[in-house]
Amino acid sequence: MPELTRRRALGAAAGAAAALAVAGTAAAAAAARKEHTAADPASFDEVYKGRRIQGTPSHGGGHHGGHGGGHGGGYSVHIDGEELHVMRNADGTWISVVNHYEPFATPRAVARAAVAELQGADLVPLVTV
Repeated sequence: MPELTRRRALGAAAGAAAALAVAGTAAAAAAARKEHTAADPASFDEVYKGRRIQGTPSHGGGHHGGHGGGHGGGYSVHIDGEELHVMRNADGTWISVVNHYEPFATPRAVARAAVAELQGADLVPLVTV
């Protein structure tokens, strides 16, 4: 039986740490998918941190090629009456132009995160050419 060396011990520890990191990422992704239902998210209309956020399914596909969803159409989100462009990812999570690299389980969660990120600033309309 080979002798346990410092190199082998460190290699085993690094392998175990990598395995735990991968397992944690997979668990987080599974939790986000579990929160997502196959049906379109319900509409919402609330005041969050002093800002009015509204969301509703929009089955017309919108003017951005249906960015709101691959499951039954799009979803329209507004902050104080201004549209927050949102998109549903393939795994069922949602992102917005404000939090493009941070997925959320629901459009309501995306809207709340955008309000927090804006820190009181107005949502500027997205202009497309």
